Amino acid sequence: MLGYAVLSPIGFDSFGLPAENSAIRTGVHPRVYTEARIGELTASLRSLGAAYDWRRVVRSHDPEYIRWNQVFFLRMLEAGLAYRASAPVNWCPGCQTVLANEQVLADGTCERSGDLVVRRELEQWFLRITAYAQELLDALDGLEWPERVKTMQRNWIGRSEGVEIDLAVDGRPDLRVTVFTTRPDTIGGMTYAVLAPEHPLVGELTLPEQEREVGQLVEMVARRSEIERQATLEAGEAPEKRGAFTGSYVVNPLTGQPVPVYLADYVLMGYGTGAIMAVPAEDQRDWDFATANGLPIVRTVEPPEGWTGEAYSGEGLKVNSAWMDGLSVAEAKEAASVWLEQEGIGRRKVNYRLRDWLVSRQRYWGCPIPVIWCRDCGMVPVPEDQLPVLLPDDVEFRPTGESPLGRHEGFMSVSCPRCGGPARRETDTLDTFFDSSWYFLRFCDPWAESEPFGRVAVEHWMPVDQYIGGITHAILHLLYARFFTRALADLGFAPSFLREPFQRLFNQGMIRLEGRAMSKSRGNLVGPQRYFDTVGADALRLFHLFAGPPADDLDWNEQSDEIIESCARWLGRVWRLGTGEAGVPGSDRAARAADQEVVRAVHRAIASVTADFERWSYNTAVAHLMELTNTLYRYLGVEGGPRAATLSEAVDTLCLLLSPMAPHLAAEIWERRHGSSAGPVYRQPWPMADPDLVRPSSVTLVVQVNGKVRDRLEVPAGAGEEEVVRLALSSPRVAHHLGGREPRRVVARPPTLVNVVA
Repeated sequence: MLGYAVLSPIGFDSFGLPAENSAIRTGVHPRVYTEARIGELTASLRSLGAAYDWRRVVRSHDPEYIRWNQVFFLRMLEAGLAYRASAPVNWCPGCQTVLANEQVLADGTCERSGDLVVRRELEQWFLRITAYAQELLDALDGLEWPERVKTMQRNWIGRSEGVEIDLAVDGRPDLRVTVFTTRPDTIGGMTYAVLAPEHPLVGELTLPEQEREVGQLVEMVARRSEIERQATLEAGEAPEKRGAFTGSYVVNPLTGQPVPVYLADYVLMGYGTGAIMAVPAEDQRDWDFATANGLPIVRTVEPPEGWTGEAYSGEGLKVNSAWMDGLSVAEAKEAASVWLEQEGIGRRKVNYRLRDWLVSRQRYWGCPIPVIWCRDCGMVPVPEDQLPVLLPDDVEFRPTGESPLGRHEGFMSVSCPRCGGPARRETDTLDTFFDSSWYFLRFCDPWAESEPFGRVAVEHWMPVDQYIGGITHAILHLLYARFFTRALADLGFAPSFLREPFQRLFNQGMIRLEGRAMSKSRGNLVGPQRYFDTVGADALRLFHLFAGPPADDLDWNEQSDEIIESCARWLGRVWRLGTGEAGVPGSDRAARAADQEVVRAVHRAIASVTADFERWSYNTAVAHLMELTNTLYRYLGVEGGPRAATLSEAVDTLCLLLSPMAPHLAAEIWERRHGSSAGPVYRQPWPMADPDLVRPSSVTLVVQVNGKVRDRLEVPAGAGEEEVVRLALSSPRVAHHLGGREPRRVVARPPTLVNVVA
């Protein structure tokens, strides 16, 4: 309505666990289940009047989409961005599949099933997102995103500058433990070292007499995800329960003294080297652990006078640090880094908390990974002219949850594309976040056959001008999509200029039922059909817009139906205005002051609603239209009746302003008033407010005598200095307070303030 070409597409992220779990429970095939749900959702969205381009629907389980998914994977494999490696992974026993770190909640449970996640060592497929870590971090500054989301991504990427130090194992000249630290200046305070329980040197460093204690800790940690370990730490679990002494020592390179080597679950193999030098005086976790295990605590920074805390990590002069004593922290960090490099036992290093993206899943309902395993040739990519590799439909789902692909001989048995010998297909499927990391590009040109998307269309539409999504997308989908866009540009699929997919981001709130966000997977939904059948879709739409700011969460409760009913009653009033059922149509009499006030009210509504839309304040936009409706009903009862032209223009404007929010009612009113020849309401231009009419016709002039308010006068909004001074001095109240004295000075700020100095 503002004259822009707008692409508002819709699609279905249709692979995933819910459909497969339903198949296990009910026996209904995931494809049948998924397409039935898509049909229901499509009907519901159409009934709601959602403004999408339905010609461009993309479904991630369609063969064409699968084909391009697999092409992307093979090109990434060729470029070294996709690889296979053995790694400790998060295993969900309920979903019977591997989860990425981002899919494990802070309490160690699966975000989908709620089951406790355990650790397993498995061969898995990864995407090398870490190759883009710095670019992903740097580019956040240029995005118009909520600062909260950008902070979450910065923390997840987790850039740390520091030094890797090789610590000699006491009595083992052939062995070194490499630690990473961001504070090399604190090395004098290292009184013990800590390895992650999964560290490859655990076996070599554990002495026989410590094997039982170490084994118990390793077994306990194997049952916990990294996310759960971090959460346990933050919850304050007793430190002595989280560590075990190996019996070995490493040598502090600054003091030359041996310090004990422990295992502890607060050190993660996935960050840095999986080993740290522990400085309890400068780190609270190390302090708690040292205190619990009777280990020395040596300060290397002088705390401020009167410091009564425990660990101190702030600024100060160095102490107990040999030749660094007396230096500032910054000076000592640089000096320590230089010394470690000169001694040949350290090197500067930038580390990231971000891990490579684990994309393989041990489930059926997902995009097959296009790889074949040959006894003679090893891993062989499926040739692109044999894509897509599609899922077989005739599979058996067992209650255990394991993928049926491994039991399907027709799917598994193939000939090796390289040597022609017998081979087996890869049975893992891709993480569904792979599917949802490029759909926006396909939306630009979903009809492309020889390419995943037309370059001209992508250059025209991308990047997405406005992305709307929940805060739950902050790390998962949004980070993966940013990586994917860069990778596709570097692989030559997307234009080279396209690095960021979403320029602006708005986080909408969620509708909650019984304290939890409504969710298809949880089943705590309120179906819209009964509202479509009773009050109509527009009343339900208005409830969403009117109930509160769109960024806020909203609780569905007994008052929700009352608000929906009130929205329906208001729409009934608008209907009666628009169809003439509310009163007489008016006459062709000359314009009067009452008519002009209605014109002003209409233009104020145009200005207010337009501004409300620009700042996402839809609830106040609805309120302004309700106010305009009340004004027009009062106008119907004006003495002599309303002026027909004024009333008609006001009702048309109300209809246009309402049309984005209540499109069905607005469209019907418009056609009844203007016929089909005028075109539908959404083809009409958006009303523009006249600034002169938006300004009020009069304002309140505050009159002061010697700085104290003595009167308030209604004056014309355009009154100048001479007029407001004349009106102020004519006020009886001002004359009374002057007491016959002449004003010494008059200060005027027209049209709202005059100060008279006696």
